[in-house]
Amino acid sequence: MRVMPCIVIPIYNHKDEIPSTLAGLLVHGHRVLIVDDGSDVATQEVLAGLERQHASQVRVLRHAQNGGKGAAVMTGLRAAREAGFTHALQIDADGQHEAGDVPRFIDAARAAPEAVILGQPVYDDSVPKSRLYGRYATHVWVWIETLSLDIRDSMCGFRVYPLDAVCALIDRVKLGTRMDFDIEILVRLHWRGLRFVGLPTRVVYAPDGLSHFDVLWDNVRISGCHTRLATGMVPRLPMLLGRKIWRTSSTDTSWWRMAERGSRLGMMLLALSQRILGRRVTSWWLHPIVFYFLLTGRPAREASFRYFARLNEASSVDAHVPRPGWRTAYRHMLSFAQSGLDKIAAWSGRLSMDDVEFEDRAAFNALSASGRGALIIGAHLGNLEMTRALAVTGGHARITAIVYVEHAKRFNSVLAKAHDDFGMQLVHVTNMGPATAMMMQQRIEAGELLVIVGDRVPARDSALHGRTTEAAFLGAPARFAQGPYVLAHSLGCPVYLFFCLKESGRYRLYFEPFAERVMLPRTERTERLRGYAQQYADRLEFFCRKAPYQWFNFFDFWQRPESNDKGVADGRT
Repeated sequence: MRVMPCIVIPIYNHKDEIPSTLAGLLVHGHRVLIVDDGSDVATQEVLAGLERQHASQVRVLRHAQNGGKGAAVMTGLRAAREAGFTHALQIDADGQHEAGDVPRFIDAARAAPEAVILGQPVYDDSVPKSRLYGRYATHVWVWIETLSLDIRDSMCGFRVYPLDAVCALIDRVKLGTRMDFDIEILVRLHWRGLRFVGLPTRVVYAPDGLSHFDVLWDNVRISGCHTRLATGMVPRLPMLLGRKIWRTSSTDTSWWRMAERGSRLGMMLLALSQRILGRRVTSWWLHPIVFYFLLTGRPAREASFRYFARLNEASSVDAHVPRPGWRTAYRHMLSFAQSGLDKIAAWSGRLSMDDVEFEDRAAFNALSASGRGALIIGAHLGNLEMTRALAVTGGHARITAIVYVEHAKRFNSVLAKAHDDFGMQLVHVTNMGPATAMMMQQRIEAGELLVIVGDRVPARDSALHGRTTEAAFLGAPARFAQGPYVLAHSLGCPVYLFFCLKESGRYRLYFEPFAERVMLPRTERTERLRGYAQQYADRLEFFCRKAPYQWFNFFDFWQRPESNDKGVADGRT
């Protein structure tokens, strides 16, 4: 998005301060809109002179009567948008703000054009202590009304607004027109899902500075504003809680760079609700949360659309496969959220092996009877982590999981709180080296099971980065990790596939042989890797058709390799 900024200055009788304030702003080369909010004649004359002097850069708008700072700012924002600007930097006329910071604020707007850029005041000794400490009452209320700390300072008059979003709000909602405006517009923009970026900026109070803050009536107005906002927050509570649990994803389509959509506090609240109210009641909380996630999580939503479109294209005409769309994406994301609750329940001891059943235990029983270790390849399909929890907490099998946890730290911390053994038997792929390889070999020889997933390319910061090969998956080529097959080759152990699907309210386990031993002779390495990857992709596709809502890779799985990865995706290392 091309950012076209201007500067908006509301003014009321600051005739002495405006010349120096304007001089500090004009050097940055931006168009300036000054909104005279019914000032006295002397101020009008000063403004008229400044407009004549800087006719190419300054425009003065005038209210016949004083309507309040908020009214003046709204007039300026509307005029800026009508003039074709995309963003407006609001700054007070009294010279308190550091005009030299304008480039920093504009650069921040260019880096995040959808965000509100907020000044975070850095005060010196000139600030009146009553003003300094009095602001915190409003800050706390704003943090309550948004259920967040995103808005660090809601009263600073130095900020950049994205005009489309702001004008849509002020044209639709009646906002306070005086000192309450700065507070209310930020809270309501937060409710609408806008991002906030805070920038420290110096604020100076001149000893003889003119202030229009009415200690009595402006405090009354601000109190009324918080009453309105607190009341309006109540029906928005599910949405706000949803944001605490799932935050907007990163625009980076690489799965390991996607921001974890949840706060630890929000996840802990769900875990607490499940412990006190039970799984069924807590599950109902997921509906508004997932609905919010669906609306705001564009990358994940589009990934769901893409997945179901490919699933349909790869299926026969008569096959009963959900069509891509908003309802399907909602069910897809709801299934993912429910699987998270089930993981918490399993680690908390609220699920047991009685809640799952094997489709066919023959392969698992034979492996257990042999006493041999094995490599188990799973997927982000169904609930692999839940079965690990049941195995660990119930002592049914010795399992070591090979995982990448950097993108899900908060959720994993909640699971760790649920059971002391969560962090045991975990091998992080970022730490794989000779010592780790020796440890895994020892565990295999001791009859343990190593579990790894095969349906994501290695993370860029992992030891396995770059080792991928292509296989046909749902009618199109996709990259799959070589890691499971290279690891199986080095360990010399049997390999099995394992999937855990939720069917009719219960979990069903599918455990099947994959290879007695993976062989990768040097002369046939590339072709063998392709063969193993395709064998895995075929089985993954089968289970995706069987449980289409339970494949939880919410990113572009079919994304082509980057230019600097050429030669990697075909199996060369």
